[in-house]
Amino acid sequence: MEYVTLGRTGLGVSVAGLGCGGFSMLGLGTGKSQAEAVALVRQALDMGVNLLDTAAAYGTEAVVGEAIKHIRREDVVIATKAWIPRGEGRRAAERAVASLDNSLRRLGTDYVDIFQLHGVMPEAYEQARDVIAPALLKEQAKGKLRHLGVTEAASEDPEHDMLQRAIEDEVWDVVMVAFHMMHQNARAKIFPRTIANRVGTLLMFAVRNIFSRPERLAPALRELTRRRELPRWLADAPNPLGFLLHEAGASTITEAAYRFARHEPGVDVVLFGTGNPDHLRTNIASLLAPPLPLADRLTLTKLFGRLSGVGLDPPYSMPGIGSA
Repeated sequence: MEYVTLGRTGLGVSVAGLGCGGFSMLGLGTGKSQAEAVALVRQALDMGVNLLDTAAAYGTEAVVGEAIKHIRREDVVIATKAWIPRGEGRRAAERAVASLDNSLRRLGTDYVDIFQLHGVMPEAYEQARDVIAPALLKEQAKGKLRHLGVTEAASEDPEHDMLQRAIEDEVWDVVMVAFHMMHQNARAKIFPRTIANRVGTLLMFAVRNIFSRPERLAPALRELTRRRELPRWLADAPNPLGFLLHEAGASTITEAAYRFARHEPGVDVVLFGTGNPDHLRTNIASLLAPPLPLADRLTLTKLFGRLSGVGLDPPYSMPGIGSA
């Protein structure tokens, strides 16, 4: 495993972080038992992954708590999240603190390393910064959390409007941002400032259904060519991303997607989700592989660098999805 320092937090974290939500929810979303989910987390820890990212909304905090029960607390970096509806008003702070306390109970720990506000929309940012964050900083002084973070609602905020504000405010030590082969705008809009301000980055959406499921890629490409955002040949090609698959490149599109994200300047940790032990090993191997060949990276940037919001398909279990 390879490790980096997560921005100004000083935390030493694995470049591969286990995402405990997403579509798989450590396997719970695909019918696996809690015991199997716990075993998967322990396998990741045995392979050197030391950052586990969960959330109250995922329903996996108890799994993480069971998995870390018999290891030294300082050997693992736990990140969790609270989703606070915008309509809570001044009660939002109380709700966030209550969510933190409930997360600590489910995780079976006295503190979390990173406590994040979950999927904050641009119009909710002032509430997050001015109402919720001050209350959480008081809990930080009590030792309940080490660092405060914020995550974007990528599918509804593809231009990173919320994060562009957050990374300039000193309150947030860590941010979670979406970036992948066909959604690259964080390169210009986010990473230069997180680097300058030493804000740690957790990367989500590195691999989406648009890459792992060909039946999702083809219609997306047809629509993008119809709108003249991509050349026609991409929609007509039987394997439009096949240029990435060659002896000196990647062996699969999923591998290429992980390698592309992992080596982007400004990316600290790439989060990946899985409920399958074999996929766990494959994903980690992809994230530890070298960068894609320069020619492939340049082609990806030339073809897709101007796109925004492509393939940002969130799980329906995510907070706010389908709600007003």
